[in-house]
Amino acid sequence: MSLSPDSFTPPPRNGIQTAYPDDTIKIMLATDNHIGYMERDPIRGQDSINTFKEILELAVKHEVDFILLAGDLFHENKPSRDCLYKVSALLREYTLGSKPVEIELLSDPLEGQADGFSFPAINYEDPNLNVAIPVFSIHGNHDDPQGAGAEGALCALDILSVSGLVNYMGKIDLPLSDAEAPTTGIAVKPVLLRKGNTRLGLYGIGNVKDQRMHFELRSNRVRMFMPKDKDKWFNMLLLHQNRVKHGPQEFVPEGMFDENIDLVVWGHEHDCRIIPEPVAGKKYYITQPGSSVATSLADGEAIEKHVALLQIQGKEFGLTPIPLRTVRPFVIEQLVLNEVADDEGINLNDQMSITKFLKAKVNNLIEQADQIWEERNTKALAEGEPEVPRMLPLVRLKVDTTGVTETSNPIRFGQEFQGRVANPRDLLVFHRSKKPVARGAAGHRVHADEPELSIDDPGLTNAEKLSKIRVGTLVREYLVAQELQCLGEGGMSDAIQLFVEKDDANAIQMHVNKSLKNLLSKCSGTEDVELGEEEVDDLLDKAKEQQEKEYQEQYRVAQAKAAEKKKKDNEKDSDKESVDSMMMDLDIDAGDSEFDQLDSEDERPPPKKRGAAATTTTTARSRAKAPAKAPAKAPAKRAPAKGKGKKVQSDSDDVIDLDNDEEDDDVEEEEAPKPVKRTNRLAVLSQPAAKKAPAKKKAATPAPKQSQLTFAPAARSSGTRTAATKARGKKVVDDDDFDDD
Repeated sequence: MSLSPDSFTPPPRNGIQTAYPDDTIKIMLATDNHIGYMERDPIRGQDSINTFKEILELAVKHEVDFILLAGDLFHENKPSRDCLYKVSALLREYTLGSKPVEIELLSDPLEGQADGFSFPAINYEDPNLNVAIPVFSIHGNHDDPQGAGAEGALCALDILSVSGLVNYMGKIDLPLSDAEAPTTGIAVKPVLLRKGNTRLGLYGIGNVKDQRMHFELRSNRVRMFMPKDKDKWFNMLLLHQNRVKHGPQEFVPEGMFDENIDLVVWGHEHDCRIIPEPVAGKKYYITQPGSSVATSLADGEAIEKHVALLQIQGKEFGLTPIPLRTVRPFVIEQLVLNEVADDEGINLNDQMSITKFLKAKVNNLIEQADQIWEERNTKALAEGEPEVPRMLPLVRLKVDTTGVTETSNPIRFGQEFQGRVANPRDLLVFHRSKKPVARGAAGHRVHADEPELSIDDPGLTNAEKLSKIRVGTLVREYLVAQELQCLGEGGMSDAIQLFVEKDDANAIQMHVNKSLKNLLSKCSGTEDVELGEEEVDDLLDKAKEQQEKEYQEQYRVAQAKAAEKKKKDNEKDSDKESVDSMMMDLDIDAGDSEFDQLDSEDERPPPKKRGAAATTTTTARSRAKAPAKAPAKAPAKRAPAKGKGKKVQSDSDDVIDLDNDEEDDDVEEEEAPKPVKRTNRLAVLSQPAAKKAPAKKKAATPAPKQSQLTFAPAARSSGTRTAATKARGKKVVDDDDFDDD
């Protein structure tokens, strides 16, 4: 189904009018698996991994062509060894096998490969692996790449990628400092697939800061590498960003994506909105699968969890939601005691009366959860599915206690339901409605226990208050209200942000210990002089002020060093071949399919320079067979083959040529970049100590009949590795680097 340029009607959901199996791509769609969430909990510890196993089983059952994950496969940036072990074992169990992969890869299989290694980035293109169901995934905000320097930014998905279990896509070249962000765009290259007459372009954008993504979209600086005949391709975009508005720029608007996108798979939001939703004024739909495990006891998590079987044929698609059976039933309810007191006969001054009513309410909720489980299991048994053992439900009762003088202990209350619910400690939550406070009133003072926050303004609507709730803002306002005497607000704010956003349980403790140690060293007096209370306060104030100045100075120095390093890297790269263009070539049977530039040359930002990781114009397979240096044939002698795309030269002289024809023997080759000298780590570690000169000389003698493999740096694009990774391809490892190991 093709769309006219003036039409804003997207293709219909489940719009495959006449299905042809040989042309239909079947995809298992899921997101936000959060494997490892509460893994140490004796009751809920295995929930996420059990549900992930169910998703893989569904993929095998429905014989999908591949699995597509839209971020947050892991709950933590550094998953535990047990968590990584189980995920690797499950992927090996369910995705490797003898089943043939029926989707043909049209893009370069080396695009995004690991630096310094020869195996392809797409696992089923590796002849040494027997892949039955490929898995494609982007990273989310929980499992995003971390790190810098020569080692580059890595995450758990990188480990699964080089293991041949997951095809990791959607890495974005991010600037090292905020000052560089305005001059750096986001380039997105697709993974191009074909099955029969259906062509699919997968565009992945891993999680970046919402402010930057919002800015890039508003500035029209997200560059999409689109096929020239893009109307014949089904283009699907995966991203992992805020969809709900949390601030002026801390979300991604739904209607700002490229006009040629057909379907957007939205990760990060946990409430299940998996039925594709049209976007006003646009031609594409948005599907939001939601999380496969409840990571918070909120209203959105109580919606039934689903994955989807997505089928694509030509420009038509159909999506079938599949409910997950291994997810715990979750029921949530909130009530206001003042409103139900008269109807229920509750004495608000009697704690026993309130407790009795709340216990009856919780028993009601448990019965509702058991009923949900029974209905789900009965339906599955009727469809021939095996019975799943009963699971304890999640129950949350939120109670507004405004006007109540005395309440019971929520933890003690929950212990009475031990063995009946999975979350007895946080089953019951009490809260009170805040009284509006006249801002700026005479004599009004901010109390440390109840600080005056920006979201407490009575003149704001609920929507405006929600838009102001940011972790950084709340932390700063609370710290200012507390009037910290020993700890600086800057470092403490950073530590709290690490604790909240990256689940670093030791961030606050480490900062406090370091700050107190530094403070004691500056405030220690002499043994003969006893300081008074006021003098001690003065010393503490001066020490804290000095500590805050040192923190600011360290922050400025770190930013300056990062910017200087980035500048030097760019200067080194400026003398080398650069490859970045919106034009690509593909060799397919459907004739000429040159890749065209979506944006005009005037609107497109200047291309980034590449170093040793420049892409040559050889084919994916001829690169593996060709020698390191091959003389290029004269351009006049080369005759373009029928049906093959030509190399298109842009104004910037940057060309990306993706040509995968095995039968084309006359391929023009450029001189491959000179391999970077690397030192074999095993050889270095096996050398004798430096003091023994004869031994060192002996170690330098090459072993007979032992060949040494040297790998030229692999092709990279601006969408496949963060800026920090560029340094890895240019670093020469010396023997001295391992002397301190």
